[in-house]
Amino acid sequence: MEEYAGLVSRLTGLIMDVVLLTVLCLTVRILPVVAWEQVLPGDSPGWLEVLCGVAAALLPWAYFTTAWSFTGQTVGGLLIGTVVRRNDGRELGFLQAAARALVGLLLAPVWFVGLIGVLADQRRRAWHDRVFRTVVRFVQRHHK
Repeated sequence: MEEYAGLVSRLTGLIMDVVLLTVLCLTVRILPVVAWEQVLPGDSPGWLEVLCGVAAALLPWAYFTTAWSFTGQTVGGLLIGTVVRRNDGRELGFLQAAARALVGLLLAPVWFVGLIGVLADQRRRAWHDRVFRTVVRFVQRHHK
């Protein structure tokens, strides 16, 4: 029997992902510019700062899209033991994962409010799970 992830599990995994992404985005945004200025004389070029800013802005979308489309698990999901799947149990495709990530990032407040759906749904689906036809469940561990 499948066990679907509840509100606390999902939020805990998400908090872990947010902490990781905060560190990664700050590193991508700041470290190359600081390194340039430490190694070479003068200020870093404007193009480097723009490139780092764009990379840092796209990183969360790339992170969630890649994680959900390849394994169904972000680092937070891996640590908590949850996985995102289609309603029928299959893995998300790239486009479905990319759209789910984009909407989640662009409409984060709506995404959070939609989590209340987890409390009332038999399969613990949030509103966005219904829209994207996904479920978040615990990873099945096979015992010998």
